[in-house]
Formats: sequence, structure tokens, C-alpha cells
Amino acid sequence: MRSTITTTVAAVAFAVAAVLGTSPVQAEKKISFLAWNIPHFKAGAEKWMKQFKAKYPDVTIEWLDKKGSEWSTYYQTQVVAGTAPDIVDVQGGLWLEYASKGGLLDLTPYLKADQASYTSELYPEFLSSWVYEGKNYGVPFYISKTLLFYNQAMFKKAGLSGPPKTFDDLLAYAGKLSGGEKSGFMTLNFDWLYWSLMAMNGVEMFTPDLKKAAFNTPAAVAAVEKLAAATKSGAINKISWTGRWVKPNNAFAAGTIGMLQAHSPAFMWMKAKGPWMNKDTVGVAQMPGNWSTPNSHALLISKSTKYPKIAWEFAKMATSGGGAYDLGSSLNVLTGSKVANKKLMAYFEKNIPDAVSVMKTQTEHLDKLVGNWPVAKDAAVKEAFYPELQNALLGRKSAKEALDAAEKKVNRVLSRR
Repeated sequence: MRSTITTTVAAVAFAVAAVLGTSPVQAEKKISFLAWNIPHFKAGAEKWMKQFKAKYPDVTIEWLDKKGSEWSTYYQTQVVAGTAPDIVDVQGGLWLEYASKGGLLDLTPYLKADQASYTSELYPEFLSSWVYEGKNYGVPFYISKTLLFYNQAMFKKAGLSGPPKTFDDLLAYAGKLSGGEKSGFMTLNFDWLYWSLMAMNGVEMFTPDLKKAAFNTPAAVAAVEKLAAATKSGAINKISWTGRWVKPNNAFAAGTIGMLQAHSPAFMWMKAKGPWMNKDTVGVAQMPGNWSTPNSHALLISKSTKYPKIAWEFAKMATSGGGAYDLGSSLNVLTGSKVANKKLMAYFEKNIPDAVSVMKTQTEHLDKLVGNWPVAKDAAVKEAFYPELQNALLGRKSAKEALDAAEKKVNRVLSRR
């Protein structure tokens, strides 16, 4: 009897599919979501998928997650194979080349259509970070920007009562805080995170049309010379220019660095390594001039998706309301949603009070975001520029020689079609 019922049901299903011009397999829609190194959020992602399934019962979401070091290779491989994930979580400027080649979906019409119910609750300054040639390709997933952490005990011993207010103050403080195994200042350097140091000296990376280098100026030479001199003296730790994440953060967590320029996720990472770190022992401030470099994540949709509207609905769910709150409270980050962040700040005040001052800096002075230029060849520009800057900062070349060489290389990259 059971076999007969199964056969009958199958026959009906195929008959209905024939009328509709589809097959039972085609009736089930499937989209994939490629996340960036958040495997610990899998339970939260499953909650999202369950909620989405309740609203769209014919849709299945596939959750994928890759480490930052693996993400680019994986996504590129899938793009070439014609199987690009529908929704992707991207950090920094990796998305720009795909947008310039038509590989990403223009979300501008969707954002306009959902202005009142969704877009209006996003931070416009972070939303604009994902615009290329007038089209918006991403929505803020979780947000972060650089700030200045400082060791209160080292400050007190050096007779310093508050954070530096200018670039020259920063270097002077670094000198007073250094000595022996201790260094006065350190910065993270990947994804242009150090660029606030250049911005506070009035240095622009590109011309306004983004077609040529504009950084090789007397002001830039002077700033790089000062940074190189401070590095040579030990006031700035050399790891600033050679390390990426682990070494700089470990050094601050060990209590040997007076000031560290990093973005907000570094705090919880360092706190786990340095039990001494809390709201009373670690000062938190904006960098001089309130300059900062964003290092946020966004959700983008591959142009090849078969279900753009469904992908958009999922992206909205994950970046607003309860979806955004679940993400922020799980990862201890703020999101692109102003509404969700009000609830998240209350959560941090209750559960992680040491992080409150850090989180507050992330939504302040958003008019001073730098280092997020919409240049399609962002990766190639970094490869051309940073090694030469590094040569100057580590004393291998003079500042002028290094910037001259960097200018030629960057202009060569920008001139390529």
C-alpha cells in the first residue's frame, strides 16, 4: 500500500510539474551564502536559514565559510567554474575588481525600492563604502574602523594624561613611551589601515578622478621621514610595517606597546591574550584629527545568481532587525544597522562593559573615513605602493626615493586597462 501511495504522489507531482513547465527538482530553489571566516556563527546562520525557510518554504540556503586566506581563491575558482556563490561576505576592497568586470549585482534599485523599510536604517557613510562608479554593490554586514588603544599604566609612568591630538604629538608620545623592550607606537598595516597617518598630514592617495597618484608631495616626504626616524629609534615598533594581525596585537596584549592603531575587532582578540586589559587599563580614543580607516564587511550578490530577489531578501534579513542583532551579539561587533546597534550597545553594556568605549568610537566621526577609495585595481595598487613605502619606513631607501618609485609603479597600474 505504501509503495502505491508513493508512486501516486510522485505521478501527481510530475503531472503538476509538466503543466507548470518545471520539474520537482527545479521547483526547489537553492542559493548559497559564502561567509568570511565566521565558523563560530554557524548556529546563528542556521537560525537565519530556519527563519527564511519559514517565509520561503521552497528555498534552501547553503552555508559556506572560508578563512580570509582561502576566501579569494575559492570565490575566484567558483566564478571561473560558473558556480559563484549567490551571496558573499567580503572584507576590504576585494570586491572592486569583480564589480568593475560586471560580476556583481547592482543593488542600487533594490536599495531605492526598500528605502523606507530597510535602507534608511543603514549608516550612509558605511553604505557608500560599497559604491563603484555610481552603483552600490554591497550592504554593510558588520562594521569596524581604526582607533587608538593606549596602555594607561605606560602613559602614567611617562607622565602622559590623555591621547595625542596631532601627528607630531603622536610621535612625541611614542618617544616618551619607548625604551628597553617597550615601544611607544604600533599600527596594523593591511587594507590601508595605516592611512590615517597620511591623512592627518594632508596626503591624498589619488587625484580626485582616481586616475593618477597624488601622494608624492613634500608633505608626504616629511611625514614618511618622521615615521622612518621614529621607527629607527624604536619609538615605533618595526612590526608595524612587517606584521599583519597576530604579532602587533600580541605585542599590545603583552603590555609592551604604549599605543596601537587597530580596528575594533582587535580589542576582544587582544583581551583574550592579555588578562590585564579592561576599561580601566586600556584607553580608547580616535586617532589625531579623528581620521580612521574602515575595515568593514558587506554582503554582495553575484551577478550570476538565478534568484536575485530571493538573495536580496536574505541579505536584508541578515543585515537588519533580529538578524543583525544575532550577528552582532554573537561576534561582539556592531552592524550596519543603526536600529540593531541601539540594542547591541545595551547588550554590550550589560555583558561586556569593557568593550563599550571601543564600540562607541565605531560610529563617531564617520565623515573622516579614509583609505577606502573605489579603485578597481585596489589590490594591484597596494602591491605597487606598500613595498616602496615599507622600504622608506625601514630605512632601506630615502623617503623621496621610495615615493618616487611608488608613484611610477602606481601610475603604471592605473594606466592599464
